[in-house]
Amino acid sequence: IIFAADNPVAASALSKYIEKTNGFDFDEVIRQLNEEYEQTGRSIQIIKVAGGYQMATRPEYAPWIKKMYMGRTLSKLTRASLEALAIIAFRQPISKAEVSAIRGVNSDGVIRNLLERKLITISGRGEGIGRPLLYSTTPQFLEYFGINDITDLPKPREIEELFGEGKYVDQIIEALSAEEQAEVTEDPSSESANSENNE
Repeated sequence: IIFAADNPVAASALSKYIEKTNGFDFDEVIRQLNEEYEQTGRSIQIIKVAGGYQMATRPEYAPWIKKMYMGRTLSKLTRASLEALAIIAFRQPISKAEVSAIRGVNSDGVIRNLLERKLITISGRGEGIGRPLLYSTTPQFLEYFGINDITDLPKPREIEELFGEGKYVDQIIEALSAEEQAEVTEDPSSESANSENNE
């Protein structure tokens, strides 16, 4: 089932497809399978991603996989999208105005792009002026970055490795690392207008 699935398969889904698995410890079974794969020199493993199980190649085989994909056009996130996505991931739920304030530039375009890619979603409305839309990450975000849970995110200083050197890196790291954040004043005219357009 895991091998045939396009997306990570949750334990609850496995229980639905496999009889007599009530209270079954799938984690232990997966651990034993991975142990067997490793002992027999297999190039595959089963990993936990986005709350489910997924077949994947072992990290040491990455160079060969990259060769296979060489020349293909891969849809990558831009630096601006990565910046906005990191802010949302660490501060969710968060408004567009807050993301823009931390980045120092308008984030309308990148927020729209992240919504289209289903990496973020509208998760509610804030209590501030104009009740701005709030954004949070999605299961697709976890799958895209190969992590099982939001708690698996790197520490704030580690996101420098994602961004490299750049104009907004220090401000983002400082904002994400601060224990207490100053409240961001929402612009009711721009945020409300954008909210209506998105609806």
